[in-house]
Amino acid sequence: MERTSSKMGKNRTGVQMSPKATEAMLAFTQQRQPTSHGDESGIAALRQSYIEEGDGVGSVPLPGTAKGMLKSGAKMMTGSRPQALVDKLAERLAFERTGTRLYTALITKHRSDVEGQVPIDQLVRFRDDEAQHVALLAEALQQLGADPTAQTPGADLVGVESMGLMQAITDPRTTFAQSLHAILVAELADHEGWDLLIALAESEGHKDLAQRFAAALDEEQTHLDHVRRWVSALTMGEARVGAPS
Repeated sequence: MERTSSKMGKNRTGVQMSPKATEAMLAFTQQRQPTSHGDESGIAALRQSYIEEGDGVGSVPLPGTAKGMLKSGAKMMTGSRPQALVDKLAERLAFERTGTRLYTALITKHRSDVEGQVPIDQLVRFRDDEAQHVALLAEALQQLGADPTAQTPGADLVGVESMGLMQAITDPRTTFAQSLHAILVAELADHEGWDLLIALAESEGHKDLAQRFAAALDEEQTHLDHVRRWVSALTMGEARVGAPS
């Protein structure tokens, strides 16, 4: 039997579970003066000092080949910043690689008793699409003379951002429906990332790459449409309301 995320149990986190203790706590706070003075401005000032002293999240490496150096130099002479496109390409590559792993983890958690609403063969196909997108982006970076294995600032950032999604899906306590919700978060971010990458590639004059990225975006749109529908169907089903068609 598939686990549900909304079962009732021994949750005692809300104040309604202990009204007398809650009343006493509130009365105590009204009678006593704060034991410390100040507000959040102190921690804000400390964080601001760290921000001002920070060096940023890494850098985009110089091209490691003569071909890459020539291409980058020619672009920079025209006032362009090819490193911005390289960083965004590396960012998408890192996120697509994570997407592959997210779907792999979701497939592991897939249960046959989800009433056919989430066919495992489609999850496998979406996972394979993500892997193909990794190869596409690696090829695009090589075409520009960049190193697809480099960890750029954008790649580093999305790696940190997606850690919570991976933790949510691989947590043995989360249900399939909860894990699918994490996939929905990833697909929403992924869609926006591809859209921005296409615009950037076009602005840099790489219309051929933009067309290939548009095809990948179409596939991501398919992923998003299906995942949205699955999340809705499973949620409505758990609430014992007729699932939308």
